Amino acid sequence: MPYHTRIHQIRPLLGFFLPGALTGILLSAPLLVLLFRGADAGLQGYLADPSVLDAARLSLWTSVISLLVTLVLGTPLAYTLARWSFRYKNWVEIFIDLPIVLPPLVAGIGLLLTFGRNGFFGAGLDSLGIHLPFTTAAVIFAQTFVSAPLYIRAARLGFANIPPELIEAAYTDGATEHVLFWRIMLPLASRAMLNGMILSWSRAFGEFGATIIFAGNLQGFTQTMPLAIFQGFEVNLGTALGISLLLILISGVVLFALRKVEGETIPTG
Repeated sequence: MPYHTRIHQIRPLLGFFLPGALTGILLSAPLLVLLFRGADAGLQGYLADPSVLDAARLSLWTSVISLLVTLVLGTPLAYTLARWSFRYKNWVEIFIDLPIVLPPLVAGIGLLLTFGRNGFFGAGLDSLGIHLPFTTAAVIFAQTFVSAPLYIRAARLGFANIPPELIEAAYTDGATEHVLFWRIMLPLASRAMLNGMILSWSRAFGEFGATIIFAGNLQGFTQTMPLAIFQGFEVNLGTALGISLLLILISGVVLFALRKVEGETIPTG
């Protein structure tokens, strides 16, 4: 192979491979260190700790409920934003997306000032006998608030990217909006929706800032795994490392399963 040809092939390799390899190392190194250090911290012993088990159970079922709430309430909203134009639509989309970039602690303060006892809706909720702050419901509320925008954004883009000619053809064949949604829009947008579900669940499962402000850190009631890690980091680094390893393993298994389902049930084109 001529020298100038080898140089021509090596330059793109260096230009793309080296930055890609460096990025891969920077992203994977902290996780690998946590895995090894967490294993050395004695994971089996911490798994028997009631506080760890309580935190794991609470994180799992609250994040699942948060995802279900997001699906039920977020899908119609995403479909509406994708299908129709209306006044101030851009502002609505901005406020919906805002929790994605909002610091979680700020989100928690906003939730507390809105739904706390002395919050904007506090008196009305109190008259109905509803007390959200520092309850398990507050955990779900905080998780949904910070994670739902990820799903709504993904689903909205999925609905919006469906070719208009397919929609027109469906209308020409006499399809109603209900039939259009269930038979055409939903199947075609399912890949984007599933990706949004993965991102939304992951964000809810790892939520910390809004939860600790709005729900507190009560073992068995509001202490999720990230909060247990925070408490363990202050008291015993080994506990924090053990729970961190458990969180990584649970997240990895769930994300791998969802990705596998996505690959098996949704055609790649």
